[in-house]
Amino acid sequence: MNTAEYLLIEKILQLPLARQAEFTDFVDFLHSRKNNRAQVQDAAQTSVASFAAVRDNDADAAYDKL
Repeated sequence: MNTAEYLLIEKILQLPLARQAEFTDFVDFLHSRKNNRAQVQDAAQTSVASFAAVRDNDADAAYDKL
């Protein structure tokens, strides 16, 4: 464990238990936000091919000129 990690843990341990719980919730929130962003990016990337198949067709060629 490096010095910064040790200092952070010491600060957390000095907090009252209720604040430690808040800190844990906040860290969980940050992790979920990171995971949600990754899921949104994955979904967007997955849909690119599907939308391309729908948009790239002769019936919609007139709309491509707009």
